[in-house]
Amino acid sequence: MRAVVYPDHGVLPEVAEVPPPRCPDDGVVVAVRATGVCRSDWHAWKGHDPVPLPHVPGHELAGVVAEVGPDVRRWSVGDRVTVPFVCGCGQCAWCAAGEAQVCPRQTQPGFTGPGSFAELVALHAADLNLVRLPDAVDFVTAASLGCRFATAFRALTAHGSVEPGSWLAVHGCGGVGLSAVMVGAALGARVVAVDVSPAALGRAREVGAEVLLDARDPGAGTDVAERVRDVTGGGAHVSLDALGSPATAVASVMSLRRRGRHVQVGLLLGEASTPPLPMDRVVAQELEVYGSHGMAAHEYPAMLALIEDGTLRPELLVGEVIDLEAAGAALAAMDRPRAGSGMTVVSLP
Repeated sequence: MRAVVYPDHGVLPEVAEVPPPRCPDDGVVVAVRATGVCRSDWHAWKGHDPVPLPHVPGHELAGVVAEVGPDVRRWSVGDRVTVPFVCGCGQCAWCAAGEAQVCPRQTQPGFTGPGSFAELVALHAADLNLVRLPDAVDFVTAASLGCRFATAFRALTAHGSVEPGSWLAVHGCGGVGLSAVMVGAALGARVVAVDVSPAALGRAREVGAEVLLDARDPGAGTDVAERVRDVTGGGAHVSLDALGSPATAVASVMSLRRRGRHVQVGLLLGEASTPPLPMDRVVAQELEVYGSHGMAAHEYPAMLALIEDGTLRPELLVGEVIDLEAAGAALAAMDRPRAGSGMTVVSLP
């Protein structure tokens, strides 16, 4: 089969012929119809995350079941499916409790094994992890959900508990951040979008942000958190760090009103992974601090229903649709990200 492969970190990925994947006994092989190009794939390619080499990237996928393992009961060849980027083992207490997104034995296509920049990809524990796609949701849209959009949806519904009329601050308007802006606005929140890029802020307004704050505006005279508190009349009810840096994590916490909720979605790597959060403020104002890591398969139906009825329109966040031959160059181009350009999705015939 054809797949995009890189032999070593930083080497331009290219399409090559590789052996097709073996179908796990408890899993399936999916014929990939679309797969997203995500910055997490870029991190693995750069060597920031350990992956086996040579490697096939890709973890945001949608397609059709092509082969079914003997232990699978819920799925058949021909089913249209997508899958969370975190696949639970299906056997541990966390999976039994419906919390596959924190399974200690999780598998992740494109990280723990070959990914979806390929004609075929193997997925484990299919009865737990696969998500059936409604006919109204096309493959490109479904692939755009896998990491950023589903993560933002769960961050705001399960942890942020966003309510109509509440204030939501989103720090960083990349893929996850713009998804959070769209989801928050659809849920009735008043959204403050914070970024350093005018292009990203412009896209945030297009998908529902009410207030735009340029974090680098030298004429503002006050820091970002104070500006958020000013425009929201005392602070956001929910604030989300979608970028992942010490500065944005602290600004998110400081943006909150009393008894507000901070949700950390952006990854902080290396020495930046322990930001100096103002825990005195967390205690005194009874703030809540959450981490959020993807979304388990059983939580997808609520999100898909809102997509089916047009409340959520994740297709608006797709910027470019390319073929498999262009995927390697698209991944490498993340060295020079274009703010507000939208998600790139690889479409396969």
